[in-house]
Amino acid sequence: MPVPFGEALRAWVRIALNSFGGPAGQIAVMHRILVEEKRWVSEERFLHALSYCMLLPGPEAQQLATYVGWLLHRTRGGLAAGILFVLPGFVAILALSLLYAAYGDLPLVEGIFFGIKPAVLALVLEALLRIAKRALGHAVQVGIAAGAFFAIFFLEVPFPWIVLGAGVLGLAGARLLPEAFRPPRPALPAGSAALADALLDAGTPEHTRPTLGRALRVAALGLALWWAPIAALFLCRGEDDVFTQIALFFSKLAVVTFGGAYAVLAYMAQQAVEHYGWLSAGEMLDGLGMAETTPGPLIQVVQFVGFLGAYRSPGSLPPWLAGTLAAVLTTWVTYVPCFLWIFLGAPWIERLRESALLRGALAGITAAVVGVILNLTIWFSLHTLFGSVGERRFGPLVLQVPAWGTLDLAAAAIALGAAVATLRFHVGMLKLIAACAALGATWRLLGPGG
Repeated sequence: MPVPFGEALRAWVRIALNSFGGPAGQIAVMHRILVEEKRWVSEERFLHALSYCMLLPGPEAQQLATYVGWLLHRTRGGLAAGILFVLPGFVAILALSLLYAAYGDLPLVEGIFFGIKPAVLALVLEALLRIAKRALGHAVQVGIAAGAFFAIFFLEVPFPWIVLGAGVLGLAGARLLPEAFRPPRPALPAGSAALADALLDAGTPEHTRPTLGRALRVAALGLALWWAPIAALFLCRGEDDVFTQIALFFSKLAVVTFGGAYAVLAYMAQQAVEHYGWLSAGEMLDGLGMAETTPGPLIQVVQFVGFLGAYRSPGSLPPWLAGTLAAVLTTWVTYVPCFLWIFLGAPWIERLRESALLRGALAGITAAVVGVILNLTIWFSLHTLFGSVGERRFGPLVLQVPAWGTLDLAAAAIALGAAVATLRFHVGMLKLIAACAALGATWRLLGPGG
């Protein structure tokens, strides 16, 4: 029997409330609930959808939730899963933005952030190990993951080129070495095929059959929802208005956000700080801390940037109202494209699911993704545990070198304890976050300099 919509809604709320730790942690949470616990989606279909989402601009975890929701319950399922995935983070960051703007530097809030960052680091590490175990089923896939890590970490190769290279390797490998480019076998007991796959395989549902007419209708509606508000702002308020600038800038950002939020953070910071003057570099880092330590996609940091931009140039509106409206606008132009990519492309991707060449290409991309997540894990570790991180260049090679004198021993101790708690004792995510937040707040309020 089909998965009841109400039961799916409860699962999406649970996933949303546990979606800490960036894309690696969020994907691991979805995998644990949807594949291992609920068994609604098979391992193979989950990784197939993930590989497609990794090709898209925007937050891959949110798009993966939208994709699976669409598989289970058509458009309403995709909307419910995608919106619920974003909603807790939006509410949390909006509340923190209002608090930040009104009261500035609060030692208690800073202490909470201080404690949560090492906890998130441990959760990302746990997620990396989980996904690597699932995705790397052959030595060749391990080699692709290692090559992807080397390319992005030491050579600063842009993420889209890594995806393209891994896809080409997968295409070739599907013909020359097919056993090395097969998706991992489902980690389910015999006879317990995932419910959604049993239904889909028994008879292809109408909504997974791609047609040109449907694609044109979806594209027209999606583009209208995306650009109609921007056109209205441009006509009513002019191109120099802060709301029009926010809508245009973050719409452009939504199209180039390949490889996750870290891939575009430098560009976004440069434009928001130096060109538009919406916030300072230090405030940009504070916003990133909010996004890292609240549920939802890391790219939700755009909401904080938009909030401060309008809060400080409110025009005739009260600053808090201008900031809130800008937060809603920024979120809208960031995620409407994400729904468009999924609803437009998913039927065609489902149709090609049995293509050996496509499966090989996506298997190569999935392996490369592991190396990219490892890069993010190390980047996050360096910037969580050290106060200063520099670069050294040796020809084409770039090496991230921390200033060892800036090692934060308190953050390192919390990170070590969190890693032991999650990897050895399997402490729940929310309990771990709460405990580390309490430790961070206590240290900041009662420790040296508190």
